[in-house]
Amino acid sequence: MAKNKTDVNPLCGQTNNDEKAKAPPQSKAMPKSSNKKLKGGKMSALTATNETHKRDDEDSDIAALTKGLGDVSIGRTPNVKEPNVNVPEEIQRVASLLASNKHKNIVILTGAGVSCSAGIPDFRTPGTGLYDNLQKYNLPFPEAVFDLGFYRRNPDPFIQLASELWPGKHSPTITHSFIALLEKKGMLLRTYTQNIDGLDVLAGVSEEKMIECHGHFRTASCISCNVSYDGKECKRVIVEEKRAPPCQNCGGHVKPDIVFFGESLPTVFHRNVKKDTKNADLLIVMGTSLMVGPVNQIPEMVRKDCPRVLFNNELVGSFRKKNGPSTRKKSYNTNAQRDIFHEGDCDSSVQMLCNLLGWEQELNDLNYKHRLG
Repeated sequence: MAKNKTDVNPLCGQTNNDEKAKAPPQSKAMPKSSNKKLKGGKMSALTATNETHKRDDEDSDIAALTKGLGDVSIGRTPNVKEPNVNVPEEIQRVASLLASNKHKNIVILTGAGVSCSAGIPDFRTPGTGLYDNLQKYNLPFPEAVFDLGFYRRNPDPFIQLASELWPGKHSPTITHSFIALLEKKGMLLRTYTQNIDGLDVLAGVSEEKMIECHGHFRTASCISCNVSYDGKECKRVIVEEKRAPPCQNCGGHVKPDIVFFGESLPTVFHRNVKKDTKNADLLIVMGTSLMVGPVNQIPEMVRKDCPRVLFNNELVGSFRKKNGPSTRKKSYNTNAQRDIFHEGDCDSSVQMLCNLLGWEQELNDLNYKHRLG
């Protein structure tokens, strides 16, 4: 961080013992030597005193102005903590963005990676991902478990999987709590999640700020006639009886309102995504492969002057490690590059970020508040 310039020292030389030291009159152009520090990098005693008086005068002015405005709180803008050599430069840059008070319309995009530390597997990680562990369901291909046509013919594989994954067994992660904290601080425009685990809502994110792009388990409907079905009854039948609930209207299969391949995304997604990406002043993408459309197009939809942050185990989509091309309509200097990528798990990245911002206690309190059990 840049250091403040030391005040000019008015005593520029030594005086004889038999003469009184006379301070020179105030002048805008002072000798260059008067601005030097003493040997060892220490300020003179008088310079340090002037610095103290200057700060006292500023505090007095703030107090007087506060009183004049009817006790409205006025103070210095909080800054990011001093740079830490142990904190990656990318995290420090994101912290600077959040501390600047310039970003009040943040859009978040998350994938399965933000829920892994809660004990919910992602889909595509080799060996541990959900799609690599579906052999017991004898599927023609892994994605068939979420295929609408396959469910119509054979609902059993999804029913078995849904009974294991049904929300209510897992607590929100630190990353989910971070999103809720951004909303609490008035900085969140919207969060878009591709997950169906409901952990954002459980973490305290309001329905107004939350768009579950691929649906959720809280409500249910028939795949044939689209008539609504009681969500709690749907859970009971699937979890306890391990069968697909029959529609009371047409007899077709009922499923939770999560989006299968072959189904359209919720209306709320289409109603908000263009407006939100246009108004976004910062995009943060976390824990996603950006392989499933149309949600994976969100990073391309934000304005060219909107910084993009990626917290992920790998570089994905169109994100860059360095500056984008200099031909952009609004280019970025070295302190505000469009793309910031930090490699690693989401929780660790978020924890470092909040520690640097001084938000760690709020984050941990919020996470503890919403833990199950």
